[in-house]
Amino acid sequence: MSVFLRKDRHAFKVTGPDAQTLLSDVLTAKIPQEKNTANWWALLSPQGKIQAEGLIGLHQDAFWLDVSSDISSIFLRRMSMYKLRAKATIEDVSETHMVGFSATDPNIEGMICHQDGRHFDLGFRVISVTSIARGWRQDEKSSNENRVRSGIAELGRDFESDRFFPHDIAMELLQGIDFSKGCYVGQEVVSRMRHRGNVRRRPVIIELEQAIAGDEIVQNGKTVGTIGAVVDGHAVGIVRLDRISNPRQLEVNNHRVIAKIPAWADYDFAGVPNPDK
Repeated sequence: MSVFLRKDRHAFKVTGPDAQTLLSDVLTAKIPQEKNTANWWALLSPQGKIQAEGLIGLHQDAFWLDVSSDISSIFLRRMSMYKLRAKATIEDVSETHMVGFSATDPNIEGMICHQDGRHFDLGFRVISVTSIARGWRQDEKSSNENRVRSGIAELGRDFESDRFFPHDIAMELLQGIDFSKGCYVGQEVVSRMRHRGNVRRRPVIIELEQAIAGDEIVQNGKTVGTIGAVVDGHAVGIVRLDRISNPRQLEVNNHRVIAKIPAWADYDFAGVPNPDK
């Protein structure tokens, strides 16, 4: 089975007796104790906005994380600041390891494979030493197509750091937030948004022909959101649901586009049906 190289993701390794406690106190996710699945996590600002996100999996007493290469140095700096006196080591292993994607478990010695915990259609995140990863295929479409068609946003390709709250990309619906644990950075804001129940910005699937990440989605001359990277005629759009009166009457760069609600979502447009329902 082919493994596709994710050049836009960097790998981190966190070890030590306090590693699990440190990660639980800082990241939004439930820190995995089993070795099969990688959970979605975010590192938030004190104001509750996403500064970094990725998957975290356990392998041989070490936690393996991936982040957007655009903010990997910022992530390391902030994690090092939060570490304080914790007995944990945070390593940027991007010089020795590569991150990849596979539709099924490659089951090859030397590869660290975890089922993507966000959605069953997203396959496996793979991390391996560079010498093994040299044989991986380089195909951005194959490594991102299922994620984009599922309507799941990713920092770096679909949105920038410090712009959105976890609820804006529906992390709470995709196992990205552990509501049963104690405080973590930005937890008060996340909890407040949950209890108020008035989340207006959500991810949707945009069908379109051509655009670039960051282009505005417009209805009746008013901006309702922005799109992420386009993959095979689809993109993840982060939109204000309450501003969309007709998901078939949207435009990007003066071209008609259609917005659809992801199949896993529990929300809908403002009083109008999802085109797929």
